[in-house]
Amino acid sequence: MDRKRFLQLGGLATVSLSMPSLLKAVPSNVSSDDLFFDISLAQWSLHRALFDGKIDHLEFPRTAKNEFGITAVEYVNQFFADKAEDTSYLDEMNSRCSDLGVNQLLIMVDGEGNLAAKDDQARIEAIENHYKWVEAAEYLGCHSIRVNLLGNGTAEEQKTAAVDSLGRLAEFAKDYDINVTVENHGGYSSDGQWLVDVMRQVNMDNCGTLPDFGNFCVIKEDGECVEKYDRYQGVEELIPFAKGVSAKSYAFDENGLERTIDFPRMLNIIHEAGYTGHIGVEYEGDKHSEYEGIRATKELLLKLGDQF
Repeated sequence: MDRKRFLQLGGLATVSLSMPSLLKAVPSNVSSDDLFFDISLAQWSLHRALFDGKIDHLEFPRTAKNEFGITAVEYVNQFFADKAEDTSYLDEMNSRCSDLGVNQLLIMVDGEGNLAAKDDQARIEAIENHYKWVEAAEYLGCHSIRVNLLGNGTAEEQKTAAVDSLGRLAEFAKDYDINVTVENHGGYSSDGQWLVDVMRQVNMDNCGTLPDFGNFCVIKEDGECVEKYDRYQGVEELIPFAKGVSAKSYAFDENGLERTIDFPRMLNIIHEAGYTGHIGVEYEGDKHSEYEGIRATKELLLKLGDQF
């Protein structure tokens, strides 16, 4: 049986049999250095602690390294929303990460307007709102910002608007050596084929995707998802354009396996595509504490990644 078929058909069973407790079963000599990818920590994994004031944004890199042994971080702009142009604050972020040996990878940008809006003025305003985050990303030594493609109108109207916005933003970001990446994050951006078509039309080296294992709800009504896109098909379609990957997790069983998402299948898709960049731990569940969820996600990535 080849490796691909092993992972697809036998991987889950093998892992379950060999891991009565995942957190105890990962060999002590397995580290991210042994994997085909690197591990980073998405700040959203600690969003409750951050919003509640239990952790300050400036302490996030220290927490990532000292609590979880992760030395690459992915920021969310919500936690330093008014600091994008505050160079003193950014200097402090740089200083702390330098002292810790932590790499700053990207900034996930929310709340700066709809890049797929039909209205030209609204869209231009949204594009320009993102400029400061491009500049902040460059100042922090990041390689990318992550944007959302929300808007209004038909799928084709939003696609046209998205292509225009991303092209303009990527052109601006090119001078800063920053990538503009799009996450499947609701609406048509969660339709893999739609987003692939956007990427192909933009056709710029510094414009790519940030595939997320979750977030494949295309249409939501009254808080319920009424149209979902197949998550495995979506990641397979988006990974060729990826500048990063988010390993979304929600809950784990007694063997340490993610209950909602087939992680072995996801890693196989990523490996087959030849991706070797960072995979970000992004725990979003409420069945475990944030610290427990982060640790479980990391250990699962280590355990499965060591099979390649």
